Amino acid sequence: MKTRNGTLLITGVLLILFYFTFSPLGAQMRINMSEDSPLRKLQIAEMATANLYVDSVDETKLVEDAIRGMLEKLDPHSQYSTPKEVKAMNEPLNGNFEGIGVQFNMIEDTLLVIQPVTNGPSEKVGIIAGDRIISVNDTAIAGVKMSKEEIMKRLRGPKDTKVKLGVVRRGIKDQLTFTVVRDKIPVKSIDAAYIIRPGIGYIRIGNFGATTYQEFVEAMEKLRKQGMKDLVLDLQENGGGYLQAAADISNEFLQKGDLLVYTQGRRQARRDYRADGNGSFKQGRVVVLVDEYTASAAEIVTGAIQDQDRGFVVGRRTFGKGLVQRPIDLPDGSMIRLTIAHYYTPSGRCIQKPYVKGKQTDYAMDVVNRLKHGELTNADSIHFADSLKFETLREHRTVYGGGGIMPDYFVPLDTTRYTMLHRQLAAKSIVLQQCLRYVDNHRKELKKQYPQFETFKQQFEVPKALVDEIIAEGKKQKIEPKDDAELERTQPYLRLQLKALIARDLWDMSEYFSIFNEQSDIVRKALEQLSVPNRD
Repeated sequence: MKTRNGTLLITGVLLILFYFTFSPLGAQMRINMSEDSPLRKLQIAEMATANLYVDSVDETKLVEDAIRGMLEKLDPHSQYSTPKEVKAMNEPLNGNFEGIGVQFNMIEDTLLVIQPVTNGPSEKVGIIAGDRIISVNDTAIAGVKMSKEEIMKRLRGPKDTKVKLGVVRRGIKDQLTFTVVRDKIPVKSIDAAYIIRPGIGYIRIGNFGATTYQEFVEAMEKLRKQGMKDLVLDLQENGGGYLQAAADISNEFLQKGDLLVYTQGRRQARRDYRADGNGSFKQGRVVVLVDEYTASAAEIVTGAIQDQDRGFVVGRRTFGKGLVQRPIDLPDGSMIRLTIAHYYTPSGRCIQKPYVKGKQTDYAMDVVNRLKHGELTNADSIHFADSLKFETLREHRTVYGGGGIMPDYFVPLDTTRYTMLHRQLAAKSIVLQQCLRYVDNHRKELKKQYPQFETFKQQFEVPKALVDEIIAEGKKQKIEPKDDAELERTQPYLRLQLKALIARDLWDMSEYFSIFNEQSDIVRKALEQLSVPNRD
C-alpha cells in the first residue's frame, strides 16, 4: 500500500522489529510476521487508520490507546505509562531527583519552605525554613495562580545548573536573592525511625525503592546504638515497589537458607529467594504493622516473617497483590508494566485477591467493599475457603492465601475517631493551611520554647485559637458540624493531627509519627504484645 508517509510507517515497523529482535526482551520472544499473524493484523489496522481515515488522527495517541486497550483486558496491574508518567513513577523508587532541595507547601498562592534538605543545595546557600520563594529566574511564581506542578518544573532541572531564586524572609524588609546550583536530591523511602519505648525501635517504610535497603540498614544501626533490642516494622499504607528490595529486607531477619519468597509464571520458571545468613537482626523480636493498603513488596516482607514464624503481624488484612510486573521500556521513554508471574510466600501462599479480567473498577473498589461488609471493623466478617488454608513453617499455625495476609492480631478500624467534619476540613486543605500559618507565625518562639523535641512532645498543647480558626474557616466554606456532639468528637483527633503536623514542620517525619503513634490502636497493640516477656 503506497501512502503519503509510507516510508515513515515502514521505518516505524522496522524499528519495532529491531527493538524486539535485539533487545533482552526480544531474545525471549519470537515475532511472527506472517500474513495471518495478529501483529500483522494490528499493523494494517494502524496504517489504514493513520492514512485513510476521513479526519486527521494523532498516531502516537492511536498506538497508546491500542496498547492500553490490550492491557485493560488483562489483570489490574498490567499497565502502560507515558514518558512523563514513567518519570514521575520512577522518582520515588529510584531514590533521587535533581533540584534545589527543599520541602515546601503552598499557602494560598505562595511557596513556603517547610525545611531545606540537610546539606542540600538550598541549605548551602542559606535558605531556611519559613522562607517564601516568590520568583524563579526573575519570573514571579507568587500571586500568579501558578500550579504546584508548574512551580516544581521550574525549580527542578539538571544537576549543576543554576537557578536564581527571589526570597522573602520574615523580619527582613528587602527581598533576598539566592543562586542555587541544582544537585541530586535524595528521596527517602523510610518515613520514620526512632526509639518508641525503651529497648524497642520503630521503623516505618513508605515504599520499596532502589535505596530502601541501604536506608533500612542505616536506620537499624542508628537504633541499635540507642539500645534497640526489639523492632516494630510499620508497613501500613506501603503500596510496595521493588521485589528485590523486599527480599533484601526480609533477609535481615531470617536464618541462612530460609525461603523468603518465590515467583513463578506461565513462561517464567520458579525462582526462589533465600536468606544468605548475613542478616543483622536475626534474634530480636519483630512486629509487622499492616492495613488494607499494605500491598505487593510490603506483603512479601510480611509473608516471609509470618510464614517463617519469625515475628507476628498486627493490623488488618492486607491489600492482596501477589502479581509480579516486568517493566518493558519502549523507544520513546514510555513503558509497559506487564504481569509475568505470581509470587508466593514461603508456605506456598499466593495472596493475590480475586479479580475478573477487564473489570478494573470492581477491583479498585475492593477496600470500599470491605468497609461496607464490615471486614475493616470486625474480624468475624472475613472468611477464607478451606482450600486456601496453609501452615506456617515452624509452629504450623494456620494461615490463608487468596486475598491478602490476615494479621495474627486483628485491630479494627475506628470509624468514629475521624469524623465527617474532620474529613471535610482536611479534604479542603483547611487543616493543613491553618497549621502552616500557625507555624509560620510562631516558628521562632516555638523553637525557643521547645529546643528539644521531647520537651515539645511532653508539654506542647495545641492552642484553642488554632482550632477555632480552623472551624471558622470551615464555616466560611460551608463546612459545619451537624451538631455540637460531632464538634466535640472531632476535636481530640484534630488536635493530635495538628500537634503532629507542627512537630513535622519544626523537625521531621520521625517526630510526626512519634506523636501520631501514641494514639494509634495498631501501634498500641504491637507494643502490648512486645511487653509480654519473651518465651524463648
